[in-house]
Amino acid sequence: MNNKDIKNVGIIGLGYVGLPLLYTFHQAGLKVIGFDVDASKIEAINSGKTYIKHFSDIQIKELSESERCAVTTDFQLLKDVDSILICVPTPLDHHREPDMSYVVKTTEVIGDHLQEGQLVVLESTTYPGTTDELLKSILENKSGLREGEDFFIAYSPEREDPGNEHFNTKTIPKVVGSSTQRGRELAVSLYEKALDHVVPVSSAKVAESAKLLENIFRSVNIALVNEMKLVMDAMEIDIHEVINAAATKPFGFMKFTPGPGLGGHCIPIDPFYLTWKAREYGLNTRFIELAGEVNGAMPEFVINKTMLALNEMGKAVKNSRILILGIAYKPNVDDMRESPSFVIMDKLQTLGAEIEFYDPWIPIIPSSREHMNWKGKVSVEWKESIIKDFDAVVIVTDHKAVNYDELKNWADCIIDTRNVYSELTKTDKKKIFKA
Repeated sequence: MNNKDIKNVGIIGLGYVGLPLLYTFHQAGLKVIGFDVDASKIEAINSGKTYIKHFSDIQIKELSESERCAVTTDFQLLKDVDSILICVPTPLDHHREPDMSYVVKTTEVIGDHLQEGQLVVLESTTYPGTTDELLKSILENKSGLREGEDFFIAYSPEREDPGNEHFNTKTIPKVVGSSTQRGRELAVSLYEKALDHVVPVSSAKVAESAKLLENIFRSVNIALVNEMKLVMDAMEIDIHEVINAAATKPFGFMKFTPGPGLGGHCIPIDPFYLTWKAREYGLNTRFIELAGEVNGAMPEFVINKTMLALNEMGKAVKNSRILILGIAYKPNVDDMRESPSFVIMDKLQTLGAEIEFYDPWIPIIPSSREHMNWKGKVSVEWKESIIKDFDAVVIVTDHKAVNYDELKNWADCIIDTRNVYSELTKTDKKKIFKA
């Protein structure tokens, strides 16, 4: 394929990143093959049913009914594509260090089927050097082929933002880096077929580092406003009013809002990839690690506020019935990865509270790598007779689908971690507590 154009794409991992990418390339007219070890995802797509709520059945049916799209658990079909995109998880292990097992296993499988001329692109967030060192080594050892001559590699970080109404896979600028000119040319040519704007950079390491910087930037600034929230709370100053006032400055300030803790597959995880890699060079990323500590402590602040709120009602946490409103990590999605809701639920349960949850996007808690103790738990119904029976309601995720006026009328004690109730009357302040 050294002198041929890329006409078809294989995408490994059909989750929140891979599925929209598969759809976007298909929309652009390319032949696509989706690969996943989870047979239930393959079955769902073939049945025209979505398993990601912000991705519609209509979009899935476009794929299932198309002759240009196939989805499979059979990785032998990797030999039939010109390019292979890797979209698998890169979580942290129990020691808060990178867990590269998904990338390693996937790359080994690719190596077993690698064909001369193929392009392999890693999209999973990782530390600088993964593509040039880890991927290259595995692929060469497994296939016997030479990178830069027989096959090509590149890195292009995913920038998915589930539920974003303004940007999608097609419209978000795509950074692409490779350490060989031909690898970069092929990767740029591939993404330009389907995406509006491709941003080539000089190497895979630059692209890997850019992704980390994006999320470290957010983590540090969120930590800043979270720490400001703690100080403002002690001074009885409304942090949200402070932020809105500062945001009127037309230069030199970017608005970030505090919350109950970080969630999602990026911000709570990605900074630690750079922290881990920096140790190899004898460097300590103190600023990044401090931000992680601040953000990681926010659920404890919510717990304390919940205890104080219950105390105001003459109740203890022990034996109280507490409703967690929202277990998705952000509004209007069904993604609960790294959600601070589970940390809050765990700690309140340990303190003796009876915990239930309501989430219109997640009716039942599915299996996950963490928090298996909540697997299978079902959301309560949104009914006055049910909601009013709780001693406290903690708003962790501010889904638009929730009727917050009803909540205010039904519940006697509300802990608001998202500033849902931005303006409070004297009566409101007796039952709504900011956290």
